Amino acid sequence: MAWSIAEVARMSGVTSRTLRHYDEVGLLPPAWIGSNGHRFYEEADLLRLQQILLMRELDLGLREIQAVLDSQVDQVAVLREHHRRLLKERDRLETLAHTVGQTIAELEEEKDMDGTTKINRPENLFEGFEPHPAEAEVRERWPQEWEQTRQVIETMTAEDTEQWQREVTAQMIRIAEFMASGTPAADPAVQAELDAHYQGICRFWTPNSAAYKGLGQTYVDDPGIRANYDKIADGLAVYQRDAMVVYADARLS
Repeated sequence: MAWSIAEVARMSGVTSRTLRHYDEVGLLPPAWIGSNGHRFYEEADLLRLQQILLMRELDLGLREIQAVLDSQVDQVAVLREHHRRLLKERDRLETLAHTVGQTIAELEEEKDMDGTTKINRPENLFEGFEPHPAEAEVRERWPQEWEQTRQVIETMTAEDTEQWQREVTAQMIRIAEFMASGTPAADPAVQAELDAHYQGICRFWTPNSAAYKGLGQTYVDDPGIRANYDKIADGLAVYQRDAMVVYADARLS
């Protein structure tokens, strides 16, 4: 049995345009193409598409997905690994849901008489977040460094991860305080904080000037990362990026 590209798009929620792109890059060619030029997919192709979508949910890039699919032998083993990672992500999302629930409760309980709110422990806002030192752009442009980062993160214990998250959050708050006070990104005090930031990144990989600037740009361009920064203070992602550019030009060029 075969399904047309329109039927596959309807079943999977993947647009026909994306399916054609997957064909063009060799990721998901159709089983055959009709005389009218229409693409048709068989059951094996649907299973391959499912795996592609699973890996996209896990934030893998298309080149990484291609490598995984081309190298796999045992589909069941691969699906078991996907299942394990999805369960891990489920647990992380449960933690995030708990974090949001606690934040709501604290905001409701700690309202001042004038209607404003306060947070007693701002680091608690970010339990369950995973502040990666490199995201999509870094993963695509520096795949070796990204792999080094991933390997280090996977060796971290729950306690290590919690401590890391708290350190990252505390640093974000300190930098936000500089921004709120109007301190220029090039100020020595800000740059000292950026040196600590850079050394923290070097726990995972060692970016050169261009890579460090590229990482800073992902803080602005990646909606998830930018949202994490702007939860601390509006405009923090841009301020951090600007400070990273200054640091890279002065220390890494």
